[in-house]
Order: sequence, then structure tokens, then C-alpha cells
Amino acid sequence: MPEPVRRAYHRNVDLLNEQNSSLLRTTYKPEADQIRQRVAEALGASRDEIAFTRGGTEALQNLIAGYRRLQPGDAVMYADLDYHSMQYAMNWLADRRGVRVERMVVPEPATRQAVLDAYERALREHPRVRLLLLSHMNNRTEGVDVIVDAAHSWGQLDFTIDDLGADFAGFSLHKWMGVPLGAGFLYIRKGRLPDIDLAFCDETYPANDIRSRVHSGTLDVAPILTAPVALDFHNTLGAAVKQARLRFLRDRWVHQVLDIPNVEILTPEDPAMYGTITAFRITGRTSEADNVAIRKYLLDRYRIFTVRRGGPARGDCVRVTPALFTSRDDVDLLATAIRDVARRFFA
Repeated sequence: MPEPVRRAYHRNVDLLNEQNSSLLRTTYKPEADQIRQRVAEALGASRDEIAFTRGGTEALQNLIAGYRRLQPGDAVMYADLDYHSMQYAMNWLADRRGVRVERMVVPEPATRQAVLDAYERALREHPRVRLLLLSHMNNRTEGVDVIVDAAHSWGQLDFTIDDLGADFAGFSLHKWMGVPLGAGFLYIRKGRLPDIDLAFCDETYPANDIRSRVHSGTLDVAPILTAPVALDFHNTLGAAVKQARLRFLRDRWVHQVLDIPNVEILTPEDPAMYGTITAFRITGRTSEADNVAIRKYLLDRYRIFTVRRGGPARGDCVRVTPALFTSRDDVDLLATAIRDVARRFFA
């Protein structure tokens, strides 16, 4: 969280602790609607197209589980790089809806055309696919609905919902928008609400209200109450400026290690294909243990925090995620550290 957001969050935690049930039953709902309006405007949507959740995971789980246009014998599809919790939810549809679950592999190197060709080929080879999970990318399909995982992209990249062209999407507020942990929302385009089931047949809101597609129980509402301050901070910087800053940090370290023969940069160089998150792999070091060891070495030796990620068909890797507050010196140190790692973990 930016410092103004952190301070506002502490004030809202104190307010919630002081007023508790009275706040939840009186002023919170109209205030939450005003905040929902602000979030919708920032996304380029209308208020009745979004509903708050506890994060992107809950939003996407509700969309996947609630998608009601599937029939036994249909198929759904996701890729090896999609978020694991969303893969699990798609797998669950096999029992819930009686469908086949198809898994495709994103090619390496993942150029824009190679990725589009891979999706086109996969959909052509599996004509029964009716629902596709996508991790924020543009893709045109025929007869296939798409649920977009935009949990990591909104606030990191400069776009609106019309740029995305999605009918269904899940977003986090606590990632790149800087809202406190525990806030996100789902999006359903007008006219598509009937295609998502009510959450557990809940009757708190009428069926034509998008909030009927979420029921999270009693929430810690302090993160939602803090969202306007985070949006103010985001707007002060500007989405385009944030995107440029994050891409600058990414490019600065990546371009210093491209000459190392055994360092594989897995995120494409095409500016239309990346933000700040970039993964690398040491050639031949593809196991979980290998990449846990690399992550640990970077932390212990250089105090650089990275994450070991599994899932890619060709093996595990290490994910690097600079933040807005990351400095040029920080990413220069990372480049130095990766040269050391490349020598130390040479396969």
C-alpha cells in the first residue's frame, strides 16, 4: 500500500472496530455503492456490472462455478500458465456440469503470434469447448465464452474493460491498485448476468442485481472503505505513468542479462505482451527443488525476494515482480545477482 492508503486503512480499521454492527447496518451499504461507482468508472464500466469480492480468486471462482451455459458433453479449456486456483475451479466443472476439461500449453518462446496460433489450434482441435479461461490477453473465439483473469493486470497496465473486450472477468483491488488485502470484484457485462448462477440461490439481492452472484458473509469492510484513497493515488500518478514506470524497471534488469547464455527470459520482449512481472529460468534447472534453491540463494545472499513458480510445461521458473517503489539500484543489483546465479547453478 502507498503510505496515504496505509494511514487511511488504519483509520477505517479503528472506525469499524468502534462502530462495528452499527456501521455495517447503516452507513456502509450506501457508502459501498458510492465506492462501487468509483471503481466502475475507473474500469470504464457501469456500477451494476461489478460486485465486490474478497479478491480476484473469489471473483473468478464465482464466475467459473456459476457459469450455467454448459451441458453434459461440452468442454472447457485452460492453459498451463493460468493461475492454479482457477485451474482447480475449471477441473471441478467436470463433476459439477458433466463436461470434459481440456488443457493446452502456451508455447516457449511465447511470441504474440505463437500464443494466438496455439489458442486457435487448441480450439479447432476441441470443437466442443464452450468456456475458455484466459489470463488477460486478447483472443478472438467463435462460440466460446471467455472468463478473463485480470487479477494482476488492472493497475499494472493501462486499459479499460472495453479494451479488454470481456463479458466476464475477475479483478483484484489489493494488487496493483494498492487497496489493502481482502478486496476485489467480479465483472459481468450487461445482458450476460442471466448466464451466471446466483451464489447458492442467495436471496439477499434480487436476481437482476449483480451482487446476488456473490455472498461472502460478514466482511472486513475496512479495505473497501479505503479503496477511494487508493484510487486517488492511482489517478494522481496516472495509469499510463504507472505502466511506463513498471515496464522501465522490468526492462532495466532484463536487458542486462540477455547476453547470459544459460539464462532464459520466459516473458516475451514484445511490449504488448508484458507489464512488470517477468520470469526467468536457468537452462536445465527445471525442477521445483532447483528453483526453490535459486529463490533462496537470491534472498539469503542478496536480500532479493522472488517467487518460485510451477506450472509451465517445460519446467519451473523464478518470478520477479518489481513494485512502484522499487529503485533502479534494486533492479541493477538483481541483474548482478542473476549473473552470479547463472554461474553457480550452471547445469
